[in-house]
Amino acid sequence: MEKLLEHMLRNMELTIGYGRNYFTMNRGSFHYRKMVRWRRDLKRTGYEKTAEGFVLTFLDEKENRQYFMDITVRDGHYKAEMRSCPKNVNRFWVRLPCGKNEHIYGCGETYSRFDLKGEKVRIFVAEHQNTRRISRKIVKDRIVGTDPEKDLPFSAYESYYAQPTFVSSRKYYLHADTVRYAEFDFRKEDRISLRLQERPVFHMESGKTFEEVSQKLSALLGSYGRLPEWLYDGTILAIQEGCEAIDRRLQKALDAGIKVNGVWSQDWCGCRRTGFGYQVMWNWEADSALYPDLKEKIAEWKQKGVRFLGYINPFMAIEKPLYQYASRHGYCVKNKKGEDYMVTITTFPAAMIDFTNPEAYAWYKQLICQNMIGIGMSGWMADFGEYLPVDSVLYDGDPKELHNQWPAIWAKLNREAIEECGVKDEVFFFMRAGFTGSVKDAACMWTGDQHVDWTEDDGLPSVIPASLSLGLSGQTIVHSDAGGYTTVMQMTRSKELLLRWEEMNAFSPLFRFHEGNQPSRNVQFDSDEQLLEHLARLSRIHVILKPYLIETEKEAQAGIPMMRPLFYHYNSDWEIENEYLLGRDLLIAPVYKEGREQRHVTLPDDAWVELATGMEYGKGVYDIKAPIGSIPVFVRRHPSVLQKETLDALIRELRK
Repeated sequence: MEKLLEHMLRNMELTIGYGRNYFTMNRGSFHYRKMVRWRRDLKRTGYEKTAEGFVLTFLDEKENRQYFMDITVRDGHYKAEMRSCPKNVNRFWVRLPCGKNEHIYGCGETYSRFDLKGEKVRIFVAEHQNTRRISRKIVKDRIVGTDPEKDLPFSAYESYYAQPTFVSSRKYYLHADTVRYAEFDFRKEDRISLRLQERPVFHMESGKTFEEVSQKLSALLGSYGRLPEWLYDGTILAIQEGCEAIDRRLQKALDAGIKVNGVWSQDWCGCRRTGFGYQVMWNWEADSALYPDLKEKIAEWKQKGVRFLGYINPFMAIEKPLYQYASRHGYCVKNKKGEDYMVTITTFPAAMIDFTNPEAYAWYKQLICQNMIGIGMSGWMADFGEYLPVDSVLYDGDPKELHNQWPAIWAKLNREAIEECGVKDEVFFFMRAGFTGSVKDAACMWTGDQHVDWTEDDGLPSVIPASLSLGLSGQTIVHSDAGGYTTVMQMTRSKELLLRWEEMNAFSPLFRFHEGNQPSRNVQFDSDEQLLEHLARLSRIHVILKPYLIETEKEAQAGIPMMRPLFYHYNSDWEIENEYLLGRDLLIAPVYKEGREQRHVTLPDDAWVELATGMEYGKGVYDIKAPIGSIPVFVRRHPSVLQKETLDALIRELRK
């Protein structure tokens, strides 16, 4: 495999140029326009071995100037780095040969495609829910009356989590050390093109197995470490609108036999009602009207084995005292006039804290320590991170260089708050936005604000490719909002959708709900007796899986994702993006289309047993019956991690 990487690097092609970027932001979605003033292909003129590897020499024939690419090789790790170049060069096209049948995965989080061969990917974090795509979806659905799946070209999609990292089916990874806007172009059959806007530096390593590749990538990018074990003790219910609502609905869930390990109340700090829906008041202290005596209530719920989780993001509500304090002390990101930069999120403006200001960074961290951990929270959603305007003015640094890094800085702040309070074994947080650096500082990810529908681009089906692509990018613990989040216009969460989403999430690392932005229009976990009974069973299943999930999470700390594509252990089925392996021994095939009571299941080359029926299968494609309440789950005939006690309990529950 090392010969493959050396072959690729020795046959590298380089183009240089100069250009300018033009960005406009609308609610976190970035329209990008580029202007390239000039570009020139370089001629590869030399190859020279060195004590540490080799050097490639390139010639700009017009300027008669040489460029050097140093390749260092240490224990199979290849690092390619271009030496210094003139200031009038800020565009670099690095082209590497690839196989015609090669498959490419990763680049952070991708939704409507898993295999990226044939696509061009933007490496620029942004709001995945851009209004242009939502409006096209609505119009197409109204006029044509069909599912508006993938109605934009893939290159137009944006992602909360973009990372200059990919993994190849030929069992190697490539990670670029770049922070500015970039594009990874996989559209050519025989080459890969990295379109960079700073001096190229990138790493490559190969392995005999995908586990080995993942472990090597983890050694480069880092790992957050273990999560609290209580996360596997049931489901985290989403309940809002105050302590009384929590008490009432929590008791209803417990009486129905639902295993509840946590309640997540995103409006712990207050709410605002907008045209978009029921939203959080971004003032990071307990709201005395909705949540009186919250600290005491958190302790009371914890006595029942139910943890309390909250919500925070890098913005502040401008109507509230905490913002006034931040503004007086100069803690906010500024515009070019020196005023606090007001960013419109959905329907209202908000100010963003400037994390490059050491005093602002420390103050925000202290808010988490005092107002969240200090009152007994066991976790929270650390939302956003991808909105830093590129035309803003920061205390220190260039926002064009820091835009992509902002979610990683936000993750670091949250991690430090937990560690400095000494509660890492008990408290965690989850994020949606990320970039290089997030892997070592973000405890785990959720796949963002999916639509409450069945569409491929951002509904239930998008969760699996998003989770798998994150896993291969090094972010190994991923889950989703059960039921999705976004309701706009005619979109509403149906009972069937929620039931199917719950079935999938019971077989994922974390089992957590969201009420959505318009809770009253959407079916909730406790809307009727069938839903309560369904969730009670699935919550028991998730608890039964706890020993297996803990062992699988140990592997995740070494870089091996908990949710894995079928090819990860079998070197086949490269195109399957609607099934996944949960750890080494379980294969999960969720029902992801509306009105279906069976599904096509692809099984790789192994001996498989369907847990619900006991039927045995070999390699092949099968039609499996899957009425609501029966998710196709298969176990390897000879599991290596799943213990007999866990398997027996799982079989008993699934066959009831």
